[in-house]
Amino acid sequence: MTEEEAAAAANKKEALALKAQGNELYKARKFDEAIEAYSKALELYDGDVSFLTNRAAVHFEKGDYEAAIKDCDAAVEKGRELRADYALIARALSRKGTSLAKLGRLEEAVTAYNKSLTEHRTADTLKRLNEAEKTLKEQTEAAYVDMALSTQEKDLGNAAFKEARYPEAVAHYNEALKRGPPKVNPDAHKLYSNLAACYTKLGAYPEGLKAADRCAARRMDCSSDTRKAVWLCVIVVRLLHL
Repeated sequence: MTEEEAAAAANKKEALALKAQGNELYKARKFDEAIEAYSKALELYDGDVSFLTNRAAVHFEKGDYEAAIKDCDAAVEKGRELRADYALIARALSRKGTSLAKLGRLEEAVTAYNKSLTEHRTADTLKRLNEAEKTLKEQTEAAYVDMALSTQEKDLGNAAFKEARYPEAVAHYNEALKRGPPKVNPDAHKLYSNLAACYTKLGAYPEGLKAADRCAARRMDCSSDTRKAVWLCVIVVRLLHL
């Protein structure tokens, strides 16, 4: 072994000892000291991706999510270079996703989680992805709510229905529900009722049944089968009188 090789081996050994020290400091919640230990390990030896992923974990626990993301990105880059185990790269990407989620950057978080699952699938990452997608969807829907526009779309739907332009009426009623969903719209049941009538006119009976059931679920306190039967009768009566 050459002197250079011996020095490199000694540095690696010391770096691994520093990593072990950092792990203990992390467990003791001595985060600044743990970061220092991992940083020294990286200075001595940069061939172990876990130095970066562990330091990212400490940054995350401190609430320094930007630093955690930076270390995760560095870990992924180094992991590719070293042809590291896919699970290590996936872990870095998953932690990046969680850090992004903490910062409210949910679209980026979803992207990171999906990349992580491509590298290595775990139940934890899949759960985090589902949670991020659900929250993102809720936020998107909430930002889209506009009761004035909901009323406008309902009126356009009514006009289209009266002129037998049923596909257009369906589009307007669905848009009205997006702008004024049941959570914020006490008259949402009327939109579902209108949709049921449109679908029945179009011969789209399964869709009409679903719309009628959603309408009934918001207005009647009875079993699901009873609600469906009652509202199908309501639809028939409405059609007979149009």
